Amino acid sequence: MAEAYLRALAGDRFEVASAGTAPTRVHPLAVRVMQEVGLDLTGHTAKGLDRVAGEPWDWVITVCDAAAAACPVVPGATRRLHWPFEDPAAAAGPEEAQLEVFRRVRDGIRARIEAWLAGR
Repeated sequence: MAEAYLRALAGDRFEVASAGTAPTRVHPLAVRVMQEVGLDLTGHTAKGLDRVAGEPWDWVITVCDAAAAACPVVPGATRRLHWPFEDPAAAAGPEEAQLEVFRRVRDGIRARIEAWLAGR
């Protein structure tokens, strides 16, 4: 979700990539809640850190505590930020309750990116 928002809000200013510490798939509920705001994740794939770790990055932004703890030092990354969002994929309960978690995280990520971009 963060990759999609950063691409949509500032893709002309940054080269954007995302990766997970234990990638499996793009969660179907993430696809669904991003479609609600006009962003299509259907072509996205889950990528591991090995796909991006060899590249020089100006910024590394982690968006959940598990990722912040597991994220290795990325050579060439000059700045690292951590935005502690809950992992929506860990949400339990009926689908509507899970969707509410995904929406809350989605909206929080957008607000955080907008605030971060305003300071750039």
